[in-house]
Amino acid sequence: MSISVSNISKIYENQSVLKEITFEINQGEIVGFLGPNGAGKSTLMKILTTYLDPSEGEASVNGFDIESEPIDVQKSVGYLPEHNPLYLEMYVREYLSFNAQVYKISKSRIEEVIELTGLSPEASKKIGQLSKGYRQRVGLACALLHDPKVLILDEPTTGLDPNQLVEIRELIKSVGRKKTVFLSTHIMQEVEAMCDRVIIINKGEIVADKNLDNMIDKTDQLIEVEFDYRVEEAFLLKLDHIKHVKNIHGFVYQLTFDTSTDMRSVVFDFAHDNQLKILQLSRKNKDLESLFRELTK
Repeated sequence: MSISVSNISKIYENQSVLKEITFEINQGEIVGFLGPNGAGKSTLMKILTTYLDPSEGEASVNGFDIESEPIDVQKSVGYLPEHNPLYLEMYVREYLSFNAQVYKISKSRIEEVIELTGLSPEASKKIGQLSKGYRQRVGLACALLHDPKVLILDEPTTGLDPNQLVEIRELIKSVGRKKTVFLSTHIMQEVEAMCDRVIIINKGEIVADKNLDNMIDKTDQLIEVEFDYRVEEAFLLKLDHIKHVKNIHGFVYQLTFDTSTDMRSVVFDFAHDNQLKILQLSRKNKDLESLFRELTK
């Protein structure tokens, strides 16, 4: 077990930030950690990396207890915090060499991580001269220096442009083939592209923890329809394969079907047969973003 969290709580000045959080992450998983601002994501990551102590509960990383064996935890974890702490006046190799001395590892490892993270074209520059994307690469290179078994990445793609997003995503996926990765992000597409599993936290509590393939029922289909007057929801529940009806606003309804077959023509025929006039009809994808909104609203 790479990460084990049992009933972790954190209280700041009588305010409960984390409430009895429990989950486990197996070796080799890439797990996305999602939640609104203030949900407790960064707090939990700081606890797992021993920067903060929990108020209650226990946790271990790579079999090491976060409270009784903090040095062993730090040795086995690569951590990239949300605000990447870099010395901007240092050169890339100089900065990595400094950190290699801290970890007491061979300087030959520096060139390995430079190549691994695609830093070679910029390795002779000062960090302050680098773009946001390359600074993130420096942070990842530093997190990988000591070849940790677990990577904990807090918002690793924040502030990157679309091209940089793709590059960092591919880098994380590549690293994740050999390591356990626990990452937080606000970009749902990144989770869908990188992660095997998703944990969603809201107001300090876990509200979902599933494999990504099971998180969204791909047989479900959402159709949005607008009529020219209000229709009773019970009437719309007569449609074939209908699972749920929701009045979004006014005369607009969201219809959920338990089939992947396009049901727009069925809705159209149903409306025609019942003297309903359709003003608009569209098919929606029930993606991770819509599910996230449902769970955290």
